[in-house]
Amino acid sequence: MNAYDLTLAGAPLKALSTGALWWPDQGLLCVSDLHLGKSERIARRGGTILPPYETRDTLTRLAADLALTHARTVVCLGDSFDDLGAAQALPEAEKLWINRLQAGRSWIWVEGNHDPGPVELGGSHLAELALAPLTFRHIAQPTSSAEVSGHYHPKASLSLGGRTVTRPAFVYDSDRLIMPAYGTYTGGLDTRAAAFAPLMRADARAVLTGKTAIAVPMPR
Repeated sequence: MNAYDLTLAGAPLKALSTGALWWPDQGLLCVSDLHLGKSERIARRGGTILPPYETRDTLTRLAADLALTHARTVVCLGDSFDDLGAAQALPEAEKLWINRLQAGRSWIWVEGNHDPGPVELGGSHLAELALAPLTFRHIAQPTSSAEVSGHYHPKASLSLGGRTVTRPAFVYDSDRLIMPAYGTYTGGLDTRAAAFAPLMRADARAVLTGKTAIAVPMPR
């Protein structure tokens, strides 16, 4: 398992190089910002036509992480679909794929700003999930602690062998962890962006995803 080990509020976690978060003690796999159906939503709204394969690619990677971890619980941390229309337009084959991934597991859809309502795909639908000592929600709350969230799609850059590498990244400190976007067509917000300043402590770290999980001081 290619992962970076970290601890939040005493809970031992693994930031997988794929962008998923694994909590072994709870058998829980958390993914954020899947944005399934993004190509359909963009086309529906008159945007650029993109190859409609991102949902299949995202589900393929998620299936691999589930096979790796044998997770008993899955938390999708908001913006699982690009909007409610994208959820409703999901092809039947992909709906059945999600049903197969859900089988035998507790599956929790946490509400996001792109998909604020429930979707007809089974599982539980929650505004947030409290599982001591952690709270899982879509958007970080500056006054909270022991919090796992998504929404910002953090990405970080570092120099490797004379070149700059930019990858989706986890960012974390003693109060919170913000997840990278897991979806194939999702963009990212550089950790130097002003949005992270009120959320992350000075000693925050970034864990870059990719072939290998690499931890560095969070670029500011």
